[in-house]
Amino acid sequence: MSLFLIIDILGTIAFAVSGALTATRKKMDLFGIFIIAFVTAVGGGTLRDVLIDANVVWMRNLTFVYVIIISAIVAIIFREKLQYVKRSLFLFDTIGIALYTIVGIEKGIDANFPPLICIALGTMSACFGGVIRDILCNEIPIIFRKNIYATACILGGVAYFVLRKFGVGENLVVIISGSIVITMRLLAVTFNWSLPSIYKKEVE
Repeated sequence: MSLFLIIDILGTIAFAVSGALTATRKKMDLFGIFIIAFVTAVGGGTLRDVLIDANVVWMRNLTFVYVIIISAIVAIIFREKLQYVKRSLFLFDTIGIALYTIVGIEKGIDANFPPLICIALGTMSACFGGVIRDILCNEIPIIFRKNIYATACILGGVAYFVLRKFGVGENLVVIISGSIVITMRLLAVTFNWSLPSIYKKEVE
C-alpha cells in the first residue's frame, strides 16, 4: 500500500467522522448521517477528479466506500462518549484538510499541472467536502467565514513545493507541509486569527 493511498484513506476517515458528527449534532436520521458522512469525505475529491478528467477514486476503489460506512458507524456508536463533540468535530476536520491538501497536490503533480494549480486542487480537495456538508446542514460554510481555513491549506501547499525545491525527502515533505496546515488551523482558532473583513461592526 502506497504512502498516498494511506493518506487518502486516513483523510477519508477523518472527514467521514467529521460529517457524521455534524449530522448527529443536527439530529438527522441514520440515512442523513450516512449521506453527510459520504459527501464530506468524497465531495472535494470528486470535484477535483472531475475537473482534471481523472477517474473518481471511490467509484473505482470500493475500499473508500467501506471506510466511510465503518467510520460513520463508529462515530454514531461513540457519539455519547465524545463529551466535547464540537472539539472532536474540529479535530477531525483539521486532520482531514491537512491530509486532503497533500492528496490533491499529488493528484495535480501526477497530472502535470503547474504548482499554482496543484495548490488550488489541494485546497479544493480539502475544503469543498466541508462546504457541501455545511450547505446540506443549513450552515454558512466555514470557508466563507472569517476563519483561517483555506488559507492554512494554501500555506501548506506552498511549503510543499518549497520543500521539494530544496530536495527534502518525500515523506518529510508530506509530514512538514501537513503539520503546517494543522498548526496554522490550531493557532488561528486558539488566538482567534481571521482574515480582514470589509464590513464595519454594527453599532448596537
